[in-house]
Parts: sequence; C-alpha cells; structure tokens
Amino acid sequence: MRAGCKRDPAFRFDPLKALPAALQAHVTADFAMFDSILVVCTGNICRSPMAEALLAQRLTGAGKRVTSAGIAALVGRPAAPPAQEVMQEHGYDLSAHRGRQLNAALLSAADLVLALDDSHRRWMIDNFPQFRGRVHKLGKWRNDADIDDPYQLPRSAFERAYDEIDGCLDEWLPHLQA
Repeated sequence: MRAGCKRDPAFRFDPLKALPAALQAHVTADFAMFDSILVVCTGNICRSPMAEALLAQRLTGAGKRVTSAGIAALVGRPAAPPAQEVMQEHGYDLSAHRGRQLNAALLSAADLVLALDDSHRRWMIDNFPQFRGRVHKLGKWRNDADIDDPYQLPRSAFERAYDEIDGCLDEWLPHLQA
C-alpha cells in the first residue's frame, strides 16, 4: 500500500453494485426466475438440510421448490441430532429429512445450486462442468463466505452454522424474489 493511503476496514466489494444500474436489475431478475433451488453440502445431514428448511420457509407461496443433497452424502440418514435440535428451537422440523447423494439428475432439475462452501462448488464444477453457470455459494453476497461444517462438533458449532446460514439467506432473498 502506498504511503498515506488508508484502507477502510468496513469496505466490502460488492460485484453486483459495481455493475451499471440497468445491468444490476437484469442480474437480479435472472435469479428471481429460478423456480427450483438445490442446496449442497458434504453429508446432507447438517448444513444443507438446515438451509433447505430455512429457504423453503422464506419462499413459501413464491412457487419455488427447495431441495438439498450432499457431495458425499450419508444416504438415508436423518439430519444430525444437534441440527434437528437447533432447528426445532427456531420452529423447524427436520425429522423427515434423509440424506441424499448429489447426482447429475438433481443438478439438471435445479435452476440454482447453492454450495455451502468452496470445496462443494469446486467439486460440482469439476465433476459436472455443464452445470457451472447454476452453481453459486450460499455466501455469495458475503464475499463468497464459507459456512463451516459443524459435523461431529459441539452444539455451538451448529448454532453458529444456523446463524451464518440464516444471515446468508437474508442476503439471497431479495435476489430470489425480485
């Protein structure tokens, strides 16, 4: 950094805001037309079921379908008990959830795919490059933030994941409802 130049620590670059206003509206409208949203994590028993439930509730009545899967899913397993407990405390029921493996058919059926961290995004692009344009990070509007995996960690990690997912979805919502 040059002498005399100070960087504002509160500054966050938002690539959408860097676009001309007319193009911003077009990009936002493109997300709004997505009717089928797939949320992806590793095992599909912690983060993605939490995000699926939160997003589905926020989009109730919008005619959008929200599902989830994992890149290394614990197929048929219920959501992790701490995930169920944290979600139950916030009024969500994950008891019917069962882990499901991500595959080309699920990706093909989704208009938008939200990855919980960059390893998921990279895995999908590497293994299914034809769906590259559909894959974004849940933390896209937070400088592409990752949501840490709480699997086999204390309950506090699940509470932190819930808070991070909730915040990221708040930032996605205007783009999905425009």
